[in-house]
Amino acid sequence: MNEIQPLRQWAIGVALCLTLTHSPLGISHAYADSAPLQQALNQQVSAVEAHPLPIAEFYQLRDGQPAWQAVRAVESLVAALNSLETDGLTPEDYHADRLLDEFQRSQASSESAQAAFDIKATRSLLLALDHLERGKVNPRDVEPQWDAPRPERSYSLMRVVHAVDDYALDNAIALARPSSAAYQQLRDALKQHYQLVNLGSVPYLDARDESLRPGDEDDDVSVLRQRLALWGEADLQVADSSAYPMIGVQAASNRRIFDAPLEAAVRRFQRRHLLQEDGVVGEQTRLALNTSVASRIDQLRVNLERARWIRPMQSSEPRVWVDIAGYRMHYVRPNGQHWDARVVVGTPRRETPIIHSTISHLTINPSWTIPPTIMREDVLPQVRADIDYLARKNIQVISPMGEPLAAEEIDWQRPGGVMLRQVAGAGNPLGRVVVRFPNDDMIYLHDTPARGLFRRDQRALSSGCIRVEGVAELAQMLLQDTGSRYQMSSLLNGGSDRNVNLSQRIPIALHYLTAWPNAEGEVEFRPDIYRRDAALLAALQRPV
Repeated sequence: MNEIQPLRQWAIGVALCLTLTHSPLGISHAYADSAPLQQALNQQVSAVEAHPLPIAEFYQLRDGQPAWQAVRAVESLVAALNSLETDGLTPEDYHADRLLDEFQRSQASSESAQAAFDIKATRSLLLALDHLERGKVNPRDVEPQWDAPRPERSYSLMRVVHAVDDYALDNAIALARPSSAAYQQLRDALKQHYQLVNLGSVPYLDARDESLRPGDEDDDVSVLRQRLALWGEADLQVADSSAYPMIGVQAASNRRIFDAPLEAAVRRFQRRHLLQEDGVVGEQTRLALNTSVASRIDQLRVNLERARWIRPMQSSEPRVWVDIAGYRMHYVRPNGQHWDARVVVGTPRRETPIIHSTISHLTINPSWTIPPTIMREDVLPQVRADIDYLARKNIQVISPMGEPLAAEEIDWQRPGGVMLRQVAGAGNPLGRVVVRFPNDDMIYLHDTPARGLFRRDQRALSSGCIRVEGVAELAQMLLQDTGSRYQMSSLLNGGSDRNVNLSQRIPIALHYLTAWPNAEGEVEFRPDIYRRDAALLAALQRPV
């Protein structure tokens, strides 16, 4: 019996150890269970069951076991939270700067303090995942017209639990991070701009009476090379004179000459900033070149947040989206083909709103019922000055019921409820095709007789609706992709105001993005035409 008793005690000890370090879900723990700690934890978890973050569910999946009672686990969490800086988020919002110190203090205190720290660390992780997946800022707080619900949590909380247990918190972060190529390209650009901060001071281009042009020889050309090198044109910098004898003598002259490679670099810079691509450094190009690295970092952070608001879609799902600040429209067809077009959007005084809807029907050869704002601000002053303006523009005066009225019988100083309708034709502002989708702002895509506007670099020129270059081609694709029997060629030869319903609605979204990758994957920096970035940046920087 004396030989059997130690063996029995050893077996009981092994079984107890296995019970304490492995849950039924297969979650292993690097520390022995503490009944007082677990009791304190369960009591505090009960108090946060109604929390909007899934804290209670997190601990349920862990069978009530604590998660952050080993220094290695907390160090892994802090490293993961600090990595969110490259997503444009602020690690301090999730206490990344304080968690290790608070962990050490809790370990020297009571089980209640240790449980409280455990829940705080869990909240930090889950809040970070929520912000990373859905955005830190509620879009409705900065975009009053935002009309789409915030995305629901889509990552697996069980996989997060396993990542915590394996000290692989970078895997947990990856579960929530948006997976789109555009998001990753914005994130890569932010990393690069953080690195630029450490390069030291780069001189700025001084204001000039005359533009810098190809062929010029000037000291400002040397500064231009340095500014372009800062923004990614490293090949413009000459070789190190200490490594190549006599190179400094040659470089001093070459750096002052606005040569062909420098012109090509200027054009590339202008293309990435939606400036006139002429190779000439005028006022607008100079201002863009002189933008600080800190400002570009802020711009990237703001647009990473906007990217988190955009609902992920399946690659095979057809959709139309309008890039308002980029002056482009994109249609992803059911077969995966992409069709792009230039667009004209609303002026800063009449902004194009952010909209999420579905395309329902087309109007062929439309008349135009002039919206109240345009009628009041644009048309009525013309009519009051010359009533013949209505006839010249083929504008009919109608009652709210659609009955024709005599223009000369209207008191145009107080026209009351009359409406103005411009008949279909070559001069109609809507052109020959309108693409319609339900929304509260009476916004639609349409044709235009003013085709020359599409050749401009800055195209915030409309009264809010979106003019699309080649919209008839878009309409034909929408008909074809939804199984319609109609052909645009025959529809355009028919009568006016013909509505053609689509048998299948196509999702459409209008988004405002002041930094976004182009088709080549290069991030473009666009003018903030509606001055929306500052409000979002302020909200993004506000502590949680």
